Amino acid sequence: MHCALINLVGNGARRRYSCGRFLWERGIGMATMCEMKSRIQGHPCFGGNHQKNGRMHLAVAPKCNIKCGYCSRRHDCANESRPGVTSKVLTALEAIDRVREVMASPVLGPIIKVIGIAGPGDPLANEETFETFRLVKEEFPQLMLCMSTNGLLLPESIHRLHHLGLHSLTVTINAVDPEVGARIYPHVIYHGRHLTGVEGARTLIDNQFAGVRRAGELGLTMKINTVLIPGINDGQIPLIAARVKALGAFVMNIMPIIPQAELAHVEPPSEDYLAATRRANESIIGQFAHCKQCRADAVGLIGKDMNFAVAEAAAPAP
Repeated sequence: MHCALINLVGNGARRRYSCGRFLWERGIGMATMCEMKSRIQGHPCFGGNHQKNGRMHLAVAPKCNIKCGYCSRRHDCANESRPGVTSKVLTALEAIDRVREVMASPVLGPIIKVIGIAGPGDPLANEETFETFRLVKEEFPQLMLCMSTNGLLLPESIHRLHHLGLHSLTVTINAVDPEVGARIYPHVIYHGRHLTGVEGARTLIDNQFAGVRRAGELGLTMKINTVLIPGINDGQIPLIAARVKALGAFVMNIMPIIPQAELAHVEPPSEDYLAATRRANESIIGQFAHCKQCRADAVGLIGKDMNFAVAEAAAPAP
């Protein structure tokens, strides 16, 4: 891919780059778009060939510190495929054993490039997340470490994650305005305080953007997940896109709401409306369009998750 410096602004603290079809303004300490595109090679959830590169999610994080109105977490479910669902919550030691088994598999081992932690709660509300990353990095340094978070504890955790070797980060941001956020998040629990309404939403949103800014300054590759909730946050999406792009995010993943819990009454967006929303924002920030809203214990290729026992049975006899 051809990349070029095409403009200098002001005293040189910000530079504009052309990289393929993307334009990227770089602040001091921020990775360029080209550097990020190089870094995501092999990462299926950031645009790296998802037809041959796989990921393994480790469900080590059951605790959560916010209540999303569209979330219903189930810790013992084998039949649903959506965020917040897992068949079993693992300890860090169980997780590293699982990684060893999968990496030794002749079927799964060759395709797994990424170890991710995405729940079933929020990874940053669980100490097991940090211990799991430490163990994986120590034994499998070639694997990319990836994490998805609601961002509430991101500002205070980002340097610790960076030290552990976190490769890529996904932050779910559904609103810029606290009044809108209050319609999405019934409550937030922040350092022992139970916050509701606009106060809870404002605390969450402030921390989300502060965390994204700090991650950008550290050069992490970032994806922003936004749940499209028709009639509630449609108008927020361009605002989120512009703000996170300015802070260093690489790509945005606009996902349809799966109606349940407090927002079970919401009609999900049609495929046409979802596609139109993505198109409307792709001039602001690159759009990721093949997300399957994976389980917290997903293993394999996106859209083609494999049960480990089935994979082992399918392997040719030695």
